[in-house]
Amino acid sequence: MGILSTIINKVFGGKKEAAAAPAPAAEVVETVVAEAVPAEPFDVGSYLNGLSGETKEKLDWTVSIVDLMKLVGMDSSLSSRKELAKELGYGEDTADSAKMNIWLHKQVMQQIAKHGGKLPDKLVA
Repeated sequence: MGILSTIINKVFGGKKEAAAAPAPAAEVVETVVAEAVPAEPFDVGSYLNGLSGETKEKLDWTVSIVDLMKLVGMDSSLSSRKELAKELGYGEDTADSAKMNIWLHKQVMQQIAKHGGKLPDKLVA
């Protein structure tokens, strides 16, 4: 399973728990996300904000790919982000990690939306 698939699975893994209360990132159950868009969008923004509110570390998933990956319990190291960039077809120099991170965040948000995730308006381009 690729890094993007893992992110998608972890984000949508909270779909079952979101009806009750958000679970800590470590307790999110990985599920297989179908390629088809669900009939009703899953409010990813509310779910991730709930997770963020339960962490000791201040993580802003709305602007940072590193924070998003940490929030859902993934390795956010530079090597993992470079692997994600390769997976998503990033064509620029990965040595410029700031530029790469901005691109990665945008691409991952687009993929979450594509899979039926409802995101805050400012993230939907």
